[in-house]
Amino acid sequence: MGAADRKSELVYLWVRAYIEENKFSSSLKIPSENALSRRLSVSRETVRRALDRLTEEGLLRRVRGSGTYIDKEAALSWELGGSGGRIKIGLILQGQDRNANSSLMDGIRSVLSPDQVDLRTFLTDNKFANERRCLNAVVDQGFQGFIVDGVKASLLNPNLDCYRRIYQKRIPVIFYNNYYKNLKCPRVVVNDLRCAEELIGLLIRQGHRNIAGVFVSDNYQSIEKFQGMAAALQKNGVEYQDDYIKWCVSDEAHDARFARSIDHFLKRLPQCTAVVCCNYMIFRLVRQVLEKQGRRVPQDCSLVCFDYSNDDWEEQGITCSIHQGYRIGQEVALRLMRMIRNRDCDDLGYTYVLAPEIYPGRTVGPARAAKKPNQ
Repeated sequence: MGAADRKSELVYLWVRAYIEENKFSSSLKIPSENALSRRLSVSRETVRRALDRLTEEGLLRRVRGSGTYIDKEAALSWELGGSGGRIKIGLILQGQDRNANSSLMDGIRSVLSPDQVDLRTFLTDNKFANERRCLNAVVDQGFQGFIVDGVKASLLNPNLDCYRRIYQKRIPVIFYNNYYKNLKCPRVVVNDLRCAEELIGLLIRQGHRNIAGVFVSDNYQSIEKFQGMAAALQKNGVEYQDDYIKWCVSDEAHDARFARSIDHFLKRLPQCTAVVCCNYMIFRLVRQVLEKQGRRVPQDCSLVCFDYSNDDWEEQGITCSIHQGYRIGQEVALRLMRMIRNRDCDDLGYTYVLAPEIYPGRTVGPARAAKKPNQ
């Protein structure tokens, strides 16, 4: 599947999830093509292709001069039609990193064939309210299992009652990336503590001591990455400096306006010679800021990235841990199917921790006297 096809597929899945969540509401109009284009950061042509597909399937209808609407009768009939004897599985995505979602879904589909499994996708946009609407909408619809990326998983989740209801129905749930510690569900994750030790070790061996980091406070993965960075510094006799860590929340990490805050942060650290980025979106913003400040990578500032989810790490020479979306997708699919066959809802050996994949790249160089950023 090409890049354009993957983008169209994700728009299709987003609108399908929107239909699923709104088919019982009083307002059946979907957002305009322009609004969807802005919201999902894709072209109008990509949006139009996805909407055309949904219109051909009968789930949407266009009203000239008015907009595009959910065909409520068709949406309900689609649900009542069942899954044709196939296993019905719900995939609940955050939906904010399109590259990561695409590779994950490719991995899942390599295991779950369409003739055996009816895979239905829902997007939370990393918001508790969306997650709750999604869970309430699907919990009584005959799903036999769920694959979930938790919402703001480092915070106390207000939707645990929904998951406990799913557990009472003996429906298996497996998490990937972000999971809720309060639940007994299995998970597939990367060993972020070991990943941090390897990435920070690359910097320390090049003489870096004043190392900044940008992390997401409401993301459990990011918390583990930060803990790994702090442990790696301590292990190597490098002083941890609170002022060198910048925290943000998930929504900021996906907002280009956050670059201004990163700019101010780095300008307050004139001795900083390296920056650790907790994900690909943060990496993009930090690199843009460094370029604007006139600081070259790695000559003036080294850069490493956790979970680099774009496919150009080798071409661009990015020193990073490679996002293993495809492998994670395969593992969650295989383990969930075993849970369904064994009628297991508890973590009876289903959790799997992947070793990190580190690409050394060219964005780390020897520590030199920090170059003062442009004012």
